[in-house]
Amino acid sequence: MSDNSLQRFHVGPRLSEAAVFHGVVYLAGMVPERGDTDIRGQTADVLAQIEQRLAECGSDKTRLLRVQIFLTDIADITAMNEVWDAWVAPGHTPPRATVQAALANPDWKIEVVATAAQV
Repeated sequence: MSDNSLQRFHVGPRLSEAAVFHGVVYLAGMVPERGDTDIRGQTADVLAQIEQRLAECGSDKTRLLRVQIFLTDIADITAMNEVWDAWVAPGHTPPRATVQAALANPDWKIEVVATAAQV
């Protein structure tokens, strides 16, 4: 991949799931593919999607530059953090913000936006 070109991945009519520009990977908000699980299951689902998208773009979770987490209920932060802490690479924890927000689908409990450097 050239640092000088813009690449988009999983391009749809409304959004791309990822874009790479000058060695930086920008992911769209990743939401659970299944809404019928609890916050732990939804968090694991979303983090697995992030890993997959990063790999497709030539990066991985050790290269995360910034993560934004949106929870429909901030009371879920402890359970979400349990899954996050088991997933994030020790010594490579990115800057992160976690806020409560209404999400587009009432079944979603979490949405995560991530930015990473390419390997």
